[in-house]
Amino acid sequence: MAAISRADAVWEGDLAHGRGRVKVASETFNEFPVTWASRADRTHGGTSPEELIAAAHAACYSMAFSNGLSKAGHQPERLNTTAEVEFVPGQGIKTITLTVKGHIHGIEAGEFRKLAEEAKDGCPVSQALKGNVELKLNAELDPVH
Repeated sequence: MAAISRADAVWEGDLAHGRGRVKVASETFNEFPVTWASRADRTHGGTSPEELIAAAHAACYSMAFSNGLSKAGHQPERLNTTAEVEFVPGQGIKTITLTVKGHIHGIEAGEFRKLAEEAKDGCPVSQALKGNVELKLNAELDPVH
């Protein structure tokens, strides 16, 4: 059976001067505001659709990479993942850069990078974006492994 995730948004006014709010159906966190200013210029505070995509991608990637490591016989202790979404007003989302630092005992750096790349290509959020956005990856193994 498929799992359905839901979020609701309300927008009032035009793009440049309007404002909106978004909430997730799970009520995991409170409703939050969105504006064009917070989307186009990240120094204004507030969130944006791209920041929400970044959060979803970082979480999804971490889960996929953890699964790939486990299937390859490695016990992941910790993965720290950052997703940076590049949004250009008038052009859209251009790139997403995933940066992962892993703490896994007994894995060689080459295998770590290979499995990291497989997770980038295979996670469901990456799959949804494939062909539309350039996906980049920086993968680094903690030196204590």
